[in-house]
Amino acid sequence: MIVIPAIDLKGGKIVRLIRGDFSEELVYDQDPVAAARRFESLGAAWLHVVDLDGALTGTPRHLDVVTQLAKSVAIPIQTGGGIRTSAMIGKYLDAGVARVILGTKACLDEVFVTKAIKTHGERIAVAVDVKDGKVAIEGWVRKEWMKPQALIKRLIGQGMKTLLYTDTARDGTLEGPAVEGLKEVLSLASPKSDCFASGGISSEEDLLKLKGLEPLGLTGVVVGRALYEGKIDLKRAIELCSPKGSSPASTSRTAASSRGSASSH
Repeated sequence: MIVIPAIDLKGGKIVRLIRGDFSEELVYDQDPVAAARRFESLGAAWLHVVDLDGALTGTPRHLDVVTQLAKSVAIPIQTGGGIRTSAMIGKYLDAGVARVILGTKACLDEVFVTKAIKTHGERIAVAVDVKDGKVAIEGWVRKEWMKPQALIKRLIGQGMKTLLYTDTARDGTLEGPAVEGLKEVLSLASPKSDCFASGGISSEEDLLKLKGLEPLGLTGVVVGRALYEGKIDLKRAIELCSPKGSSPASTSRTAASSRGSASSH
């Protein structure tokens, strides 16, 4: 199980939102590039970058920052937040991003997802963000009618190879991960899709709980606030969750192929 540090961007700064609430914002006075390089130096295999302004407005606002991040580290980056057109997918991939994460568009436009997968294959991922049992979209401020189970089944049928599950009620709270909800996701998605979990992770104990889901198909976890506040040591977390040589083969292959083809899109 790999541990992926999160860099959430708002106004050019690294922030964390409590339960996705834009009025409850924690600002971390760190340069995004410096943070990315530090995470890489500690052994991170991937970086997870989210444009919060883009997610809320529907138009990415941090393409320049993400481009700079991609040029500053050798490890692959996955990014999302307001990416809702084919042209914008292309811009991020051309910028050196390894994997683009769709959210709102993936929920609302089935044809768009089909075309994106056909064009870019495993370089497309989908974030399944859940709020009160329904899929949350548009920066989590809108709950769609669709239940996450229905969305996941549809995405798997479309050939989606990477899913990121977040229980928004836990995100940024340090209250622990939503293990039961994640188990249901894994039962629907594994082994056809790599599955990642995020939201609420606050300690090594939480990481071990999630590592216990590895046999059910959990590929990795995304950690944010706990890293910035020193509650989890990234280097130790990586050693704990993915001892040398134990990283999931599918994820390693995706990373290698993504970096190798980043300039071809």
